[in-house]
Amino acid sequence: MDLNSLFSLEGKIALITGGSRGIGKMFVEGFVAAGCERVYITARKAQVVEETAAEFGDKVVGLPGDISRMEGIEELAAEIARRESRLDILINNAGVAWGNTFEEFPEKGWNKVMDLNVKTPFFLTQKLHGLLKAAASPGHPAKVINVSSIDGLRPNPWDTYSYQASKAALIHLTKRMAARLIKDNIVVSGIAPGAFPSEMNQAAAKNPEGSARGIPARRIGVAEDMAGGAIYLASRAGDYVVGTTIPIDGGIVNAWVGEAIDPLGN
Repeated sequence: MDLNSLFSLEGKIALITGGSRGIGKMFVEGFVAAGCERVYITARKAQVVEETAAEFGDKVVGLPGDISRMEGIEELAAEIARRESRLDILINNAGVAWGNTFEEFPEKGWNKVMDLNVKTPFFLTQKLHGLLKAAASPGHPAKVINVSSIDGLRPNPWDTYSYQASKAALIHLTKRMAARLIKDNIVVSGIAPGAFPSEMNQAAAKNPEGSARGIPARRIGVAEDMAGGAIYLASRAGDYVVGTTIPIDGGIVNAWVGEAIDPLGN
């Protein structure tokens, strides 16, 4: 058994949505280090996408766009197809949250979150199905990794109703997609991040020590934690992990015993 080849992504073509910053950028850093031939990233803010791509050099290509809309999903899939004959890895990472009181939570906040967090992973995978199949074989499956959240595994204390529901839906969708796509030698799995510094998780970004108080591991996650999980699932090492969503959270979901607390230490 060759440990290097077990976790290598040498020669792979990957697409990471929401890859310009935060957890998405952690995936990019890990995939480049693991040997990906090319990593495409997409997000809405063109300047941020271009700046992130420039940080990593020729191996990372930025494709700005709005994939919360079906038109944007189709445009991205068509652009990848124009550039590549196959796609080995798709990470559905782009997401959004919305918070408001139960009494005032708006339909806009429901639809926006559900569209990007649930609809987009399904339809982007559907539109890229042909390229994923072109990369896949029984001995070398293509990979789809859906990024949900620990908030889809247990309730959090905040008024983020559509976010929590969307992440739970994505975890279940991952199971159903996995059952269908394994027939095409495409392995679908998931990651449920805990507290990592990002635009979405300002508490962890601005107050890591305070956030760590609510985590059994006594620290927030860092790039190596997130990249390591994704490399495992995307490489040969993760070929037999089908439909499962792995919490990468320092033990918030599975290792905490005692009274329920705010996992971000607020």
